[in-house]
Amino acid sequence: MKLLYAEDEEAMSEAVTDILTFNKYIVDPVYDGADALDYARSGHYDGIILDIMMPKMDGVGVLSQLRREGCRTPVLLLTAKSDVEDKIRGLDAGADDYLPKPFETGELLARIRAMLRRREEFTPDILTCGNISLNMQSCELSGNGQSFVLPKLEYRLMEQLMLNKGTYLSSEELFVRVWGYDSDSEIGTVWVYISYLRKRLLALGADIEIKAKRSTGYTLEKKDGGKW
Repeated sequence: MKLLYAEDEEAMSEAVTDILTFNKYIVDPVYDGADALDYARSGHYDGIILDIMMPKMDGVGVLSQLRREGCRTPVLLLTAKSDVEDKIRGLDAGADDYLPKPFETGELLARIRAMLRRREEFTPDILTCGNISLNMQSCELSGNGQSFVLPKLEYRLMEQLMLNKGTYLSSEELFVRVWGYDSDSEIGTVWVYISYLRKRLLALGADIEIKAKRSTGYTLEKKDGGKW
């Protein structure tokens, strides 16, 4: 499961991100409302965790904008405020749940599990393209009776390609969705990881391939040229 976590207090963000990562979540941490909105728009997330009090744009503002744009990803609001009015404001804006600070780790994890169970849009645990499947829980890429457990970045890249099969994504789009805006890596890293995935698909005897189009980007296509 992939989560977006927006919290402006870096020490808190690091601690919670470590907890979530330990509990098998993939987490993109951001530190202000503007980045939270950008990430939520550009990434595929199973859930979003928003602190209300953030610079540039508060959490309720981010949530309201996402809901106006049709985003139905479940959202958990975190805040130091505990007034009933603030809770009502957040829930009316489209939040799925609300958790005041300070909170216990166990309660946070329970709220996240409950939030993800209530997702309005069903996201399958297994993505399938041609004769290849990607298990979103175990990060396992499988085909023809064989499988690889993908490292985190390979998994994220393959997930984006499978979720957008038939649509070209530029190197810049893939870089932001997989590595994030604040990554120290170079854009050329995308090509390196594309080559890793091509080797995986070849080893699995895949009937799909990663196609590149100059000045456009990458996409997954069927080898026989058929449509999805």
